[in-house]
Amino acid sequence: KEGLRKACDDYIADEIRNSKSEAMRSHEPATWLAQMAEIERYAPLMAYLVRSMQSGAELAKTMWRKMIEDAEVYLEEGVRAGTLKPSRDPKARARYLAITGGGSFLLYLQMHQNPTDLRAVLRDYSHDMILPSLEIYSEGLMVDHTMYDAFLAAAEQGEANAS
Repeated sequence: KEGLRKACDDYIADEIRNSKSEAMRSHEPATWLAQMAEIERYAPLMAYLVRSMQSGAELAKTMWRKMIEDAEVYLEEGVRAGTLKPSRDPKARARYLAITGGGSFLLYLQMHQNPTDLRAVLRDYSHDMILPSLEIYSEGLMVDHTMYDAFLAAAEQGEANAS
């Protein structure tokens, strides 16, 4: 039974990584639009993923870690392809995006009028979230770098004091 669960986890992680990698390497909106048009086909994968993540078992934690590692890989592919900006801390960025993405979907699922219909949840989630997320990722949110620069300096100062 444990071997089957591991095989399923690996399959889910591979499917997510492959579709994300394809999108991150593409300069063509058509690639992303095509994936969004087919979002409902991911419902069985997401149903399994959601159950695994909500279980809180060690396997779920392992799967979260794998998804974060995979995010780091496909984000780097996007940087190399010229579709994404490089990060000062690629590991931290991948962790943040994986956790906020996964967490936001789990919260959306809980709030959905029909959380057992994963096809509807995925369709509605993509409809409600894609434009705001693309706006934030493309345009940014803050008007300047003041806060980031201040927090980065404080973090670097803290590291220097710890040494």
